[in-house]
Amino acid sequence: MPKLRILLADDHLLVLEGFRRILESQYELVGTVEDGRALLAAAKELQPDIVILDISMPLLNGIDAAAQLKKICPSAKIIIVTMHADTEYVQSAFEVGATAYVLKRSAADELEQAIRAAVMGHSYITPLITKDMLNVFLSKTSDTSADTHTLTTRQREVLQLLAEGRTAKEIANLLKISSRTIEFHKSQILTRLNLHTTADLIKYALTHGIMGTS
Repeated sequence: MPKLRILLADDHLLVLEGFRRILESQYELVGTVEDGRALLAAAKELQPDIVILDISMPLLNGIDAAAQLKKICPSAKIIIVTMHADTEYVQSAFEVGATAYVLKRSAADELEQAIRAAVMGHSYITPLITKDMLNVFLSKTSDTSADTHTLTTRQREVLQLLAEGRTAKEIANLLKISSRTIEFHKSQILTRLNLHTTADLIKYALTHGIMGTS
């Protein structure tokens, strides 16, 4: 039986090396990338069986990348491995199609448990997430990120890139649209979120997990 093909995404080289040591004896590691946009390009080319990714990644965060991954390689299982234990992140991850959610402080064998569950068609959430947080997630009573859902996919992309300090011209080149369109999106984002300055955008992106702190 051929080995499952895994694509890894994390912006910390030590983390990627740790994943490699844990997984390479049992699985085929088809690639490693360090940002969300490189992840999408690699996934389109490699069509992996499993994608293991962090939430906090430059250029495109893991939540928004996961949402786009489901269109690029819909059969791939998505496993989030992150430092974020907040219910908001967990809920968002599963809403966009993640199969498993593991914390970086979890034991190494927990990642393998998550992979096995994903392959069998089951969801997996690390036991390190508290019972109260799971209850909030399962009852869907948490609405702390509802306002970000009013943004389009493109607006969330622009918001992250603006918060990372990129100019309108840089963002336009990256997204292959005009600088005028970027400025339009920025204006719409500020209006929808009732924000006023770039500093407000940065704070908002950090607070709502659009741009990670790791």
